[in-house]
Amino acid sequence: MQNKVLKLDSKDNVLIALTDLRRGEQVSFDSQTYTLESDVPAKHKFATEDLAAGARVIMYGVLVGKAMETIRRGGLLTTRNIHHEAAAFQGKTEEYRWAPPDVSRWKQREFLGYRRSDGQVGTRNYWIVVPLVFCENRNIAVLKQAFEEELGFAAPQVYRRQVAELARLYADGRTDEIKTRELTGDTAKPQRSRVFENVDGVRFLLHDGGCGGTREDSTNLCGLIAGYIHHPNVAGATVLSLGCQHAQVGILRAELRKRNPNFDKPLVIVEQQQSGTEVAMLTEAIRSTFLGLMEANRCLRTPAPLSSLCIGLKCGGSDGFSGLSANPAIGHASDILAALGGKTILSEFPELCGVEQELINRSRRKEVADRFIHLMKNYGARAKAVGSGFEMNPSPGNMRDGLLTDAMKSAGAARKGGSSPVTAVLDYPEYSSEAGLNLQCTPGNDVECVTAQVGAGASVVLFTTGLGTPTGNPIAPVVKLATNSGLAQRMGDIIDIDTGGIISGEKTIQQMGEEVLEFVFHTASGEARTKAEGKGQEDFIPWKRGISL
Repeated sequence: MQNKVLKLDSKDNVLIALTDLRRGEQVSFDSQTYTLESDVPAKHKFATEDLAAGARVIMYGVLVGKAMETIRRGGLLTTRNIHHEAAAFQGKTEEYRWAPPDVSRWKQREFLGYRRSDGQVGTRNYWIVVPLVFCENRNIAVLKQAFEEELGFAAPQVYRRQVAELARLYADGRTDEIKTRELTGDTAKPQRSRVFENVDGVRFLLHDGGCGGTREDSTNLCGLIAGYIHHPNVAGATVLSLGCQHAQVGILRAELRKRNPNFDKPLVIVEQQQSGTEVAMLTEAIRSTFLGLMEANRCLRTPAPLSSLCIGLKCGGSDGFSGLSANPAIGHASDILAALGGKTILSEFPELCGVEQELINRSRRKEVADRFIHLMKNYGARAKAVGSGFEMNPSPGNMRDGLLTDAMKSAGAARKGGSSPVTAVLDYPEYSSEAGLNLQCTPGNDVECVTAQVGAGASVVLFTTGLGTPTGNPIAPVVKLATNSGLAQRMGDIIDIDTGGIISGEKTIQQMGEEVLEFVFHTASGEARTKAEGKGQEDFIPWKRGISL
């Protein structure tokens, strides 16, 4: 029988409701009985002792809030009676010892990936087309239409045909049918066959940066784009530049050399102010890109060890079950990959607030810990400077579903990083080069974070959600994991894995973590496509520092 409540740490003074509980109900846990002072919805918490105003609220064994008024034993925690409070942190205070999980099942496993000349292995084979400045976005859209439709990469035009059907009804004067006509779209129309069978697609990235903002933002944009070009899922790139913008071609080339001094991928760069007419520029871009695609099509999948993978760890649209099911499940998968010599990236610095000391102590070297401290404090100061703060991170949806403070949200979010040592800390938009768990300075914003993780080398992203989100990425598969079975059933068209079995007690965190890694294996090999890939969800938003949480 499913437990009604859960306590995460012996030091906690709250219990988590796993199902809806009613006022006056008596709930037993660990030889104690609690009479509920009010209804406690699933995912929410109630106090296990009387809490006076100013008392510390402890969950996951860490400080997650402060009582703003008296909360009686059995009383519901709300955004009215508790506020954000997080523990202070300092330098590394103890050495960390890690017991890696058993990886015997995985040691000899090899996925089928695309080997690049620099030793990286991709899970997809894309060509990317990207502007250095927003002025070129329209030209990118022109190229997108031409290449996708003529090379067989365009998605079925179901919704376009639905609009066409309504237009025909209107033209025929059959306006009454517009309200009642069942619209399905003609999916029977055959798609144009793909010209390049070994190329997974041409991806067109749009953004609103490159000029008019700070020089820091334009330089970071060049670094991010360089990360995408250097990425193992990318065979080559076409870059459109206007010419006069802050994000100069020379900066992009310098950022590419940082990531690979021997960079040798096909790279097409055209500059409108040098080409003259728009027609001349686009004609040059089309011919050179087509020649590059011919070269990219020669790439074939070959066996590669799992240690070649780099996995992004992300949560979004989180709920009160995120830290209990999906997050620790991908944390276990992260630990397995770390033990195998692979890389994982844990980002979202505003959602590590309150668990800094644990991560500092898990850092393999003092300089790693010190860099994490520096970046966390710098980010926090920037947020305060624009009238914000990490405590403002939880969204209305987070709070409605039980994540009442940023520290409470962070304590659950950090579980995505498992228990392995922290081997490196990356500033945005640096590229990951060290095996093990990497911490990366990014906001919690879903698309900005995933964009940054992929720019740092993540070849697959594991994205947990309790409320549902369609987020995807242009070049890396984004695997969506539901924290609860209700979400998986309600929004099955965007969810890849249901981790709700952990909440119901049908599966352990370890079992689910192994299932997650198995799904990653098939996705990395190209045998499975994520729901986001199937829907063409290709979100790309560069981070402007100091603005987003």
